[in-house]
Amino acid sequence: MSQITTCYKHPDRETGVSCQRCDKYICVSCATPGAIGFLCPEDAKDRVKIQRPSFAKSPFQAAPVTIVLIAINVLVYIAQQLNPDLTNWLLYAKYPQDTTYGSLFRVLTSSFAHSPDQITHILFNMYSLYILGTIIEPMIGKLRFLALYLLSAFGGGIGVLLLAELGVSVVGASGAIFGLMGAYLVLLRALKLDARQMYVLIGINLFLGFLPGIAWQAHIGGLVVGAAVALVLAKTRSREQQSTQIGLLVGIVVVLAGLWVYGNSLLPTFVNY
Repeated sequence: MSQITTCYKHPDRETGVSCQRCDKYICVSCATPGAIGFLCPEDAKDRVKIQRPSFAKSPFQAAPVTIVLIAINVLVYIAQQLNPDLTNWLLYAKYPQDTTYGSLFRVLTSSFAHSPDQITHILFNMYSLYILGTIIEPMIGKLRFLALYLLSAFGGGIGVLLLAELGVSVVGASGAIFGLMGAYLVLLRALKLDARQMYVLIGINLFLGFLPGIAWQAHIGGLVVGAAVALVLAKTRSREQQSTQIGLLVGIVVVLAGLWVYGNSLLPTFVNY
């Protein structure tokens, strides 16, 4: 005598159909066509989630600040190609005090300029910015991401100021990019996710940064500041901690300003004969 099987949701309905995933018996009302056979309501929902694209929004919607930053870098690079003298007006250099080359304004402008003779410089940086930005910006929000990026760029300039030899000049978004790397590492650790690949990626990039012609000092400065900003964001995630978060971020700005003043005080005074 054969055993009578019924729908797990409707015991009063006989059925010989089972879910292709969990093997639970399902009636016609509960069955959803799958790739092969039928699925129960629970597995049908999971199937929809799996098939849904990972990025429900386009990068322009999910990470608008990242796209704008990339656009600014590209436009500045095009301007550098059209006017070769522009790079000299944008770069930051560790020069004696009272020169425009070492001004705070130059720290910002230099982070949006790149080597006009090496297109790989901007291509690599913008690719890294796109990958990291489209991941991190949706995680922390537009304003926090912008603050992270700019503070990391400033940290890169301070790294050059404190660690580089006198006369070194720099351009590029590398300090900010390393800040994003450091921030993503901290966020992965805060979420208790596997961060081993980020350790390897940061290690390789730090090693490559010591090759001739690369400002490793900016990489170090950006990495440290980016990690510090992300640590504040990770430790003050709740709505009740917003004032604490703002206070700590302001504290980072104050520390960076102090390091800027200290680093410049160590430079020889510029004398215009």
